[in-house]
Amino acid sequence: MNASLRSLGDLFFTFFKIGLCTFGGGIAMLPVLEKELAEKRDWTTSGELLDYFAIGQSTPGIIAVNVATFVGYKRAGVVGGCVATFGMVFPSIIIITVIAKCIANFSEIAWVQRALRGINVSVAAILTVAVYTFAKKSVKSAFGFVLLAVSFALIFFLGVNTLWVIFGSAFLGVLVAAVRGDFRKHKAGAEPPEAEHD
Repeated sequence: MNASLRSLGDLFFTFFKIGLCTFGGGIAMLPVLEKELAEKRDWTTSGELLDYFAIGQSTPGIIAVNVATFVGYKRAGVVGGCVATFGMVFPSIIIITVIAKCIANFSEIAWVQRALRGINVSVAAILTVAVYTFAKKSVKSAFGFVLLAVSFALIFFLGVNTLWVIFGSAFLGVLVAAVRGDFRKHKAGAEPPEAEHD
């Protein structure tokens, strides 16, 4: 019981620290999550983390919170998922409540506006690094590169809803895997192909 409580406490405080110290949310948190969860604590692998991000992106809710739920569930089941999720969102609840209670017209204060402009620039840099890291680890084949280019063009130039791009990419990924015979190999008991995150 004590070991279980320690494990849950570790989950909560780890994600509390991540939620407290990161800005930008979503994919901007990938480097921090990878360092804290995959490298430092060995709770997951970089490949699994990318899968969690992909699923978190295509399901309702905030990506980083969804990732916390997945990792918590992997570590300690449903209770672990709830504890990790609460740990991730609790710092935001505290900070937003304090701001709402103590500072009127917070966004109109001059020094706050300047600080937010500086934060926006740094978050843009963090996002750039995170997107590059994510693409470098995910795109490992010609198919993946073509899918990346087509998806970018559809969203950026044609304004296609990202939901359709995600569903279309998932469909094409399954279709390509079926054509290559990946499902038959896996069913026959062969080593599953290395995840390419196409």
